[in-house]
Amino acid sequence: MGCQMSQMTDFRSVEAAEFRLAMRNLASGVAIVATGTETARRGLTVSSVTSLCMDPPCLLVGVNSSSETHTAILANGRFGISLLGSGQEDLALRFAGGAKGIDRFATAPWEQGVLDVPLLEPAIGALECVLHHHQMVGTHGLFIGRIVATRGGNGNPLVNFQGALRALPQG
Repeated sequence: MGCQMSQMTDFRSVEAAEFRLAMRNLASGVAIVATGTETARRGLTVSSVTSLCMDPPCLLVGVNSSSETHTAILANGRFGISLLGSGQEDLALRFAGGAKGIDRFATAPWEQGVLDVPLLEPAIGALECVLHHHQMVGTHGLFIGRIVATRGGNGNPLVNFQGALRALPQG
């Protein structure tokens, strides 16, 4: 017998500060999700990218619905994920709010992938996705992207752990 939704509503949610404090101890990769071309490029830093399934190959990324990038992904139906590495902390901060719109792309070399989405040239890896599904949950849109192209790179990954960006050495 499955869990009934009415039983779930009897429990209160934790406060945002309590949730944030608990999640500080989950190390997560740092990436830039981006879409669009030329002056319509939009992107932001995320630490909520995860593989979802292999058949078809899909990933999941959460994006705040108030961001320009959320709107742009819905409009374009495709997006790129650039995995950040050691030494790219300034770029992560720039895309997390240090600049706006197209200005975020000004300080690093970008290329347009096979889907014509922005990919960071010196990323340690990149994935290109067509939008497979979108679902709103609270303040965020969950984008499921079907992966149609990947690119490898070199370097040590950048992670978010306990509120700080840290380089994770290769093993």
